[in-house]
Amino acid sequence: MNCLQPSNGVFLAGLIVFFLIRYVFAIRAKCETKSVSKFDGIEKLLLAAMFPPTLLLPLLYLFTPLLAFADYRLPSSLPWCGVVMMLSSLWLFYRSHADLGLNWSVSLELRKGHELITDGVYKFIRHPMYAAIWLWSIAQGLLLQNWLVGWSVIPVFAAMYFHRTPREEHLMCELFGDTYREYMLRTGRLLPRIWTKNSAESHRQSH
Repeated sequence: MNCLQPSNGVFLAGLIVFFLIRYVFAIRAKCETKSVSKFDGIEKLLLAAMFPPTLLLPLLYLFTPLLAFADYRLPSSLPWCGVVMMLSSLWLFYRSHADLGLNWSVSLELRKGHELITDGVYKFIRHPMYAAIWLWSIAQGLLLQNWLVGWSVIPVFAAMYFHRTPREEHLMCELFGDTYREYMLRTGRLLPRIWTKNSAESHRQSH
């Protein structure tokens, strides 16, 4: 079985941790009252589309020979890069859930008494959870050396990310107004913003 290979075994362990993190925080947030929901048909379709590349195909690859026709081999150092990226992804995935607390939901929703979180990892980037999934997607390709299983998650998640992120930020602007717009100026979506508006103004004043 493919799951007995070291890099595949690491991926399987990480996959279990990934879904345990999501399950624990989903249970915590389950009883929270929703005040706004943008969970439309496209959102449902995109979430359903995430199931095959993130769970179904990896499990078929790990426990059956059905997808062996798409196998390939990488230089031995690259799966180790995948391990580092996966561990970084799991840490960021956990940390973003923990910092967001009860303000998190699996779909595009606002809770009653929703708060704007700007500390923890959210102090530096606006969407650390999406950053964690991007890292995971690349790690999957490096650990599961199969063209179909390893890389199919990237285009599917990209569709989810580019559809949801602008809508999410628009919703936050509607709720928090200028507070969120100022937050956007000092943070990046996926990476810390090195050059913010405030730093640019300070630089001009110093000269």
